[in-house]
Amino acid sequence: MTDHLGYRHRFGTLGPSTNTTVQPDFDDLRPVGVTNHYSRIAIPNNPVNNDQDFLKLVDDINHATLAAVDTLKSCEMSYLVMGMSAATFWNGRKGAQEYLDKMQDKAGVGVSCGSFSTEAALNVYKAKRIAFLSPYFDVANEQVRRFYQDCGFTVVRDLCLKRPGPVLIAHTTDEMCRKAILELDGDDVDAIVQVGTNLSMIRLAAAAELFLGKPVIAINTATYWHALRACDIQDKKAGFGKLMEHH
Repeated sequence: MTDHLGYRHRFGTLGPSTNTTVQPDFDDLRPVGVTNHYSRIAIPNNPVNNDQDFLKLVDDINHATLAAVDTLKSCEMSYLVMGMSAATFWNGRKGAQEYLDKMQDKAGVGVSCGSFSTEAALNVYKAKRIAFLSPYFDVANEQVRRFYQDCGFTVVRDLCLKRPGPVLIAHTTDEMCRKAILELDGDDVDAIVQVGTNLSMIRLAAAAELFLGKPVIAINTATYWHALRACDIQDKKAGFGKLMEHH
């Protein structure tokens, strides 16, 4: 017998307890026959005013992630979709692979995370020169830039919005994101990537693709797309960009 609702796959999904975006984003991307089972990574909503504060935030997330994975294992998930991104970029591509391996060992199932999912999306488009935006501080953008460079991409530009707290990332307005996209864009850029899973851009990125004429990859879209394709679910979904519609 198979799960009555999750008869294709039961996705374990997780994100920081301060994250109010990734759960609804993943639910909007979910096809029939796949169910999302969300576990919160328990962290405090401390202010973030500088690089040191951001490093403390990443450390808080890292300390609580394995417990959140343990909680998900009790529902017998068939795949894990990680709705948190900063830690998945840390220490270059080699460090990111070690982190992913640790998560897979802990979960006992396959795992999709933001770093490798956005890399896969960029490779679909054969993008070489990229720009990215984040809600992070400079110390985290340095790690994201290093990961993409290790993957063979040229990072032409990047921008960090320096949001003043983890919950406040979700308060970022469309206007702020539009301005960031336009600041990053140029003839020297093949694609734009948005990282930071509490920054909801799954619809704005799709709209931006229309007027920029190039891929604009939202991390939540890329991560969920990667999980679906890794599980051989080829469903297409309109309204969330070319990645979900055509690939």
